[in-house]
Amino acid sequence: MVRVSRALVSVTDKTGLPEFVRGLHEMGVEILSTGGTARLLEEEGIPVLSVGEYTGAEEIMGGRVKTLHPKVFGSLLALRDNPDHMQQLQDRGMRPIDLLVVNFYPFEKVAQQRGVRIAELLENIDIGGPAMLRSAAKNMRHVAAVCDPARYENVLQELQENGGSLSEKTVQDLAIQAFEATSNYDRFVWSTLKERAGTLTVPSNGLPGSALEIRAEKVLPLRYGENPHQAAALYAPAGETRSVLGAQLLHGKPLSYNNLLDLEAASNIANEFTRPAACVIKHGSPCGAAVGSRLSEVLAQAWAGDPLSAFGGIVGFNREVDLPTAEILLELGFIECIVAPGFRLKASKALQSKKNLRLVVYTPPKQAPPRIRSLGLGLLVQEADTGKLGRLRVVTRKKPTEAQLKSLKFAWTLAKHALSNAIVLVQKEAVVGVGAGQTSRVDAVRQAIKKAGDRAQGAVLASDGFFPMADGVTVAARAGIKAIIQPGGSVRDEQTTAAADKAKMAMVFTGMRHFRH
Repeated sequence: MVRVSRALVSVTDKTGLPEFVRGLHEMGVEILSTGGTARLLEEEGIPVLSVGEYTGAEEIMGGRVKTLHPKVFGSLLALRDNPDHMQQLQDRGMRPIDLLVVNFYPFEKVAQQRGVRIAELLENIDIGGPAMLRSAAKNMRHVAAVCDPARYENVLQELQENGGSLSEKTVQDLAIQAFEATSNYDRFVWSTLKERAGTLTVPSNGLPGSALEIRAEKVLPLRYGENPHQAAALYAPAGETRSVLGAQLLHGKPLSYNNLLDLEAASNIANEFTRPAACVIKHGSPCGAAVGSRLSEVLAQAWAGDPLSAFGGIVGFNREVDLPTAEILLELGFIECIVAPGFRLKASKALQSKKNLRLVVYTPPKQAPPRIRSLGLGLLVQEADTGKLGRLRVVTRKKPTEAQLKSLKFAWTLAKHALSNAIVLVQKEAVVGVGAGQTSRVDAVRQAIKKAGDRAQGAVLASDGFFPMADGVTVAARAGIKAIIQPGGSVRDEQTTAAADKAKMAMVFTGMRHFRH
């Protein structure tokens, strides 16, 4: 048990403080305090001994130095069961401090303000608070450290019920919370300053350095994961205050685990393009996508890519959703979620007439962060696939037309977002068939052709990886496909090219693959 006779109180967040400290005072606890905290408590009629009076050293340098004194830290760190420590306290006119109530300068809040200068950031780095909190927490056998206003009520109640003492478990819990607070605070200061200095950017190889440090807090409990028997939650980097990592749910029931994966995929695809774009995502892969001059036009084309698969999918846009687009959405089949950079007022009101339709405002970050996936107890980390088309190499006798080349580039972009093995068929700049997640590439070709039906005639084809054999090209030619874009690099490239020449198809190599597992 820790008996509390003396408390030092120095906080920035003064939520609930007067009530807490008044309760301590009424129990006979002597209160030491600093600066603005002391003034507040005095205004509340609570007797306070200033830390300056206790130490004999007033605050200096505008308050930069006020608690950094041996009388403060000796009073926190002295072991009560060590006679030598207690004698030193007595010889130096020190008195044990049994309870520390501290929270820190609002560095995080200041850092999130627009246009904040580095000098202001530096002034909001707390030195004395974390140092005192660590000292009190280190001495948890004799000192209680409180850093969270949410703990005030329970701590006061336990003191009142136990005659001014706190249990060993309570003090230990408070100490652990204190070390968590100092750790989070230092980490946020570190990452913010490195970012401001330009040294937190990803190295040229796109990966973090020799160590990857991740600190995430639970921000959204989920009903379940991929399946109802799997528990799940969304965690965000420590200090992240935006709702659901930058996504704002305007309407509809809470987002699920699968919804979150699909809405990011939908937004990532739509935002690949500068012109108005729409895509439909189902189970992580695109089943329809299109670009054009008007959002309502491209929505209709994207949905037509595979209306059967689109049922229950997620629709993504790279423009604000306007009323004409919303009116088309209302006529389509069941849609789980619509994600866009925004919704115009009339469009939002119209779409909210559907109770179960989720509306989400979200735009991907400008700089794609590294992708992280779990592997047992380890992590796989890779830079995001932001590879762009370079110079294309025409390998067949027949060259693609300008119109075909435009379609091929569009198809290639979509293939990057479909699960491997991925085949994407396109007419003009609209997807007409996708084969994804197949264990053989020729089966992916067959699947895409089946989805496209008659629309395969005259379409172009993108393959996320090279054709290991000529069979995929042959099957595509029989369906009437006129041009192919693929990475190349197979030992059978000559056979594949010969098959394309025989079918009088155009084929170009990119020299880059886009596997997505």
